[in-house]
Amino acid sequence: MADDYLVRIGKLIRDARQHRGWTQAQLAEALGTSQSAVNRIERGNQNISLEMIARIGEALDSEIVSLGYAGPMHLRVVGGRRLSGAIDVKTSKNACVALLCASLLNRGRTTLRRVARIEEVYRLLEVLNSIGVRARWINDGHDLEIVPPADLDMAGMDQTAARRTRSIIMFLGPLLHRMDRFKLPYAGGCDLGTRTIEPHMIALRRFGLAITATEGLYHAEVETPEPSDKPIVLTERGDTVTENALLAAARKDGVTVIRNASSNYMVQDLCFFLEALGVRVEGIGTTTLTVHGVPVIDVDVDYSPSEDPVEAMSLLAAAVVTESELTVRRVPIEFLEIELAVLEEMGLDHDRTPEYAADNGRTRLVDLTVRPSKLEAPIDKIHPMPFPGLNIDNVPFFAAITAAASGQTLIHDWVYDNRAIYLTDLNRLGGRLQLLDPHRVLVEGPTRWRAAEMMCPPALRPAVVVLLAMMAAEGTSVLRNVYVINRGYEDLAERLNSVGAQIETFRDI
Repeated sequence: MADDYLVRIGKLIRDARQHRGWTQAQLAEALGTSQSAVNRIERGNQNISLEMIARIGEALDSEIVSLGYAGPMHLRVVGGRRLSGAIDVKTSKNACVALLCASLLNRGRTTLRRVARIEEVYRLLEVLNSIGVRARWINDGHDLEIVPPADLDMAGMDQTAARRTRSIIMFLGPLLHRMDRFKLPYAGGCDLGTRTIEPHMIALRRFGLAITATEGLYHAEVETPEPSDKPIVLTERGDTVTENALLAAARKDGVTVIRNASSNYMVQDLCFFLEALGVRVEGIGTTTLTVHGVPVIDVDVDYSPSEDPVEAMSLLAAAVVTESELTVRRVPIEFLEIELAVLEEMGLDHDRTPEYAADNGRTRLVDLTVRPSKLEAPIDKIHPMPFPGLNIDNVPFFAAITAAASGQTLIHDWVYDNRAIYLTDLNRLGGRLQLLDPHRVLVEGPTRWRAAEMMCPPALRPAVVVLLAMMAAEGTSVLRNVYVINRGYEDLAERLNSVGAQIETFRDI
């Protein structure tokens, strides 16, 4: 049997196991074999008989574990349908991946509630499992329990999974407290152009971390840093850079001051989690964070990450472009106030409930009801700013929203090299978007959307924007190879169907 065929079968088995919510150990127990054997099968490193394939299919109740090759997943969208009812916002993708990385700080058991069941989380779990961390879904697959080993097996790291997620870069902060030398593969994720890790290296150098990059790997060495009372000034107010600095400071003995820090939603969730670990963090929600580190963290912690403001924006945009009345519940309002202010100026008819607390007890939530509205293009351009400005990841949704408005809108996506280019994919669906340069798009509305068949853009938010436009277009559209959407959204098609959409998932035969 060819090696590439074994790899394909292994991926099918892994995906079916994760869909069932099982760990490798649970599947091994059902099969009467060892976890290491299941690990080898899923990596394509072990010959597997037809009988074993059948037994795995029966154990997982999955027909996709078969001799056939399950190709990429596609979506078939019957558009022109109005949405109605109510839909809940899931927990934050970016918070969940940061908390998975943060679990490496703790010697005790970490329990995370209502973790997003998305590909980005699955890739990180594969990496964690491969280095010896015991991570398993509990409570019918809703929550995640993480128990680290005394010593991490960095040589056993699943390099393939690690390269498929940019979040792997946030292993640097926790790992520098656990070992003197280690290697990580280059970070992957969405195709958004070149993004340097230099700000991470500058920040973590203060904790004794030195990194050299060769042959697709970051080679890290940790030495005792020179004592210093100077604050760490981040050269970029980035979310992951701030998180890495927080993760490094959490176990540093003494006080660390981080300036020009991001105060975005995932950073705040990480700060709340660190406080649950016993690390005191002052200045949460500001650009100056003071961290009182704890050299040894060994506690059993139970934490609920907050809801995802970008998913909330996605659902609001779905209602706007389909001219629907829809209630979006559990919206983290603090992180959508600028977006809603812009939409109000454009003429959006909506209301909100009084605020209530998220499960973490800190994040403020509301329920938002959006109604069909006659929108006018905003007077000012749409552009992102660090929190509390308009969220960088919410900019693409305004391409679809302003396409539904009367007039011209300039969208300036200055952060990423390539993302604005992908927004012009809306032209395939009847949009009138003119690319002025790699960062600026001029949108002309209103748009009469039309159905089309097209490939999914390789960036998460533009991919969802295309899906939303397909939902608004009369007729049947096909969006091919939607893995990138599954990286950031849990069961998005099924959940949209629950409020009136008609989206079918399928694979090529």
